[in-house]
Amino acid sequence: MSNAEAKVGAGNQEAAITAFEDVTKLAPTRKEPWVRIAQLQFDRGQYARAIVAAEEVLQRDPSDLVADGVITVAGLRVASQSLNKLQGRGVLVSESAKQEAKTLEKSLKSIADKDELASNEKEKPVKRVKRSTGRKAVSADVAEAPAKPAAPQQGSKGKANPFRNLGL
Repeated sequence: MSNAEAKVGAGNQEAAITAFEDVTKLAPTRKEPWVRIAQLQFDRGQYARAIVAAEEVLQRDPSDLVADGVITVAGLRVASQSLNKLQGRGVLVSESAKQEAKTLEKSLKSIADKDELASNEKEKPVKRVKRSTGRKAVSADVAEAPAKPAAPQQGSKGKANPFRNLGL
């Protein structure tokens, strides 16, 4: 592992991946080399390879959050790239592809709405202010107004469109 990490530190990612793969052969039950392979492949934009390595991690540790994150984000990037290619050609090739895009849009919007709701429910920041009451200054805790969120870009029907960068 230290040899592979040294190669990462030297900026030789290809040699590092090969060294981590060698570790997987010597210690097949360890998840750590697979985690590093997944991370390095992701950083290189090799999303399919990153997903395969992350799946190896999950076979060894089903609760690994790094592997789950790699699979999720890499999967979204692969989907985004595919949709961009199709849109670049002016069509989504099938009705099922259009339906899958709509289903994904709904899912992402649902997640974004939940995140927004959770962030709005967090405690408002408190600021200490001094006020004069005539004879002496009194300190009080005052809740600051939350910052106004940026308006979402609108889709063609007036709803926020998480696919706006994909041309959907």
